[in-house]
Amino acid sequence: MKKHTVTVASLPLDDHTLSNIQIKKANLLPDLQSRLDSMEMKEKPIMDSSIPYRDLTDTASKKESIARIIDKLDVEISLRYQRTVEDTYCNVYSYDYCYFAKVYLPTVWWTPESLEKIIQGQDVEAVFEQTVDRIYSSAIHDWFLEWGPNFGWERISTVDEIQNKVNANGGIGIICAKRREKGLSGHIVPVVPETELHKAYRENGIVVYPLQSQAGKLNYNYFAEIREDWWNDDLYSSYVFYYHE
Repeated sequence: MKKHTVTVASLPLDDHTLSNIQIKKANLLPDLQSRLDSMEMKEKPIMDSSIPYRDLTDTASKKESIARIIDKLDVEISLRYQRTVEDTYCNVYSYDYCYFAKVYLPTVWWTPESLEKIIQGQDVEAVFEQTVDRIYSSAIHDWFLEWGPNFGWERISTVDEIQNKVNANGGIGIICAKRREKGLSGHIVPVVPETELHKAYRENGIVVYPLQSQAGKLNYNYFAEIREDWWNDDLYSSYVFYYHE
């Protein structure tokens, strides 16, 4: 188990109370040392003016700018996302992808003590390894279920539906799976708009394997042709599909 991590424990609050809590984003400031060509500062946003943000003007501009984000982050090549002996970085890549898409996904999250203070109405500043710590994919799975709707995430039932929404609206899709064995990494992957060159895999017109972009044991700017529903692997106890406009 990694040092300085957070898990998302269920709080003793009903759904109505949760939906009315104005929870703060756990944001750290961008840092010049957080770069695509560095393994350092993965917990902080990248400070790089050459990386585009998603253009929210219309659907076409959203999809075109998402393609540029994927090309610029270049997960297959960028040092930031390359696996090490100790770890893989699906969560870091998914965070960066969402950050430049102007959608909130945590790469750090409030400690339980900080969260309690925020819920009580106290103002808490995000300070790494004090009030916030890294959050990994298994805990992000739980974060989606507990806090995702507070930040505009909509739960989706099927990969066909999530691919169609991403294609139609230029939105952000996520698949996140929780590891069955506690303390081991789950997996998180963006579902991305199809392009002329890159397509989801369909059977009888229904998406079976959506078009994805990932860091992990293997890194892919785009993949679907592998034809693997990895989220159904026995390694994982649960998975969720989420979409954000």
